[in-house]
Amino acid sequence: MAQIEQRLEQLGIVLPPPPQPRFTYIPANRTGNLLYLSGQDARDANGVLIFEGKVGSDLTIEQGQQCARQVIINCLAVMKGYLGDLDRVVKIVKMLGFVNSAPGFGDQPYVMNGASDLLVDVFGENGRHARSAIGTSDLPFHTPVEIELIVEIRD
Repeated sequence: MAQIEQRLEQLGIVLPPPPQPRFTYIPANRTGNLLYLSGQDARDANGVLIFEGKVGSDLTIEQGQQCARQVIINCLAVMKGYLGDLDRVVKIVKMLGFVNSAPGFGDQPYVMNGASDLLVDVFGENGRHARSAIGTSDLPFHTPVEIELIVEIRD
């Protein structure tokens, strides 16, 4: 079994099938040795958002972290679907995270730690990444978190 697959198993994570786009875009786009992932949301394996609404009014920071973690699981599913083998990931380069935030909420970095921590748990030091955590007034379908990744890969 591949090393990253073993790590996911140890963490109790079963990847869902890669989410299919509903609109005119592709989930992953490669140029050279970089893989750009389109924004993913916090849907479970059944395609249902695990929470909806704004962090800071409708949801707690901890619920936002759960959403961020679920988004990374969906990102991993997209990577696995595109690459076939997550051991082809060299490192996570950049995360762009959006948090559907209540007015005055400024703790987006704490929410995004739910995503960052999982990437480090899965990829070790290669999961450490540059990151932006941005608060926004709403996100598509009222998902609490949306994340894009840039990933360095090998053939």
